[in-house]
Amino acid sequence: MTAPATFEAALAACPLVAILRGITPAEALPMGQALVDAGFRVLEVPLNSPDPLASISALAHAFPQAWVGAGTVLRRQDVGPVQAAGGRLIVAPNFDEDVVFEARDLGMATLPGVGTATEAFAALAAGATGIKLFPAEMIPPAAVKALRAVLPAEALLLPVGGITPASLAPYLAAGANGFGIGSALYKPGVTAEVLRERAHAFTAALAGTIRA
Repeated sequence: MTAPATFEAALAACPLVAILRGITPAEALPMGQALVDAGFRVLEVPLNSPDPLASISALAHAFPQAWVGAGTVLRRQDVGPVQAAGGRLIVAPNFDEDVVFEARDLGMATLPGVGTATEAFAALAAGATGIKLFPAEMIPPAAVKALRAVLPAEALLLPVGGITPASLAPYLAAGANGFGIGSALYKPGVTAEVLRERAHAFTAALAGTIRA
């Protein structure tokens, strides 16, 4: 099975981005398998994890049905090595136009972090694939609804930070297109079986929201 042709297609298949901060290369395959089995199709390894490029490479090669990339990408020069490792997505906690430009020029998807309408418009103008609304604890559903009213209809909005299964529905109702899921899903020390259970809890909550 091959990866979805675009990041948008991957997000449509499952609008949940697994943020694997702190994962080691030895854990990459069992953790990736648990997530893919649960339906996740976007896997993010932050660059402040141990040997992140090795984990990205392992995930990208083992799970071609998933869209694998890097998070916490803060410098333009860090983009190319992610692509060389097999990554196709660049995620950051902030908006740096040089990072977006480099990823765009390499044909990679980008999700820079923004917290205001000004940053959101600037990121989209620079060519970002979508915007990471971060931290979501400071950007409640009401704020997402307000942003959705003024941003282009096709703009992808993904709240990230403190997202739980219970918080999916109000954000989706406000116009979110997906979510980045961090410590509520994975953190160092979590077993593959626990991760599998948590991943299924998120996909089940998502399915229930869609049915409702």
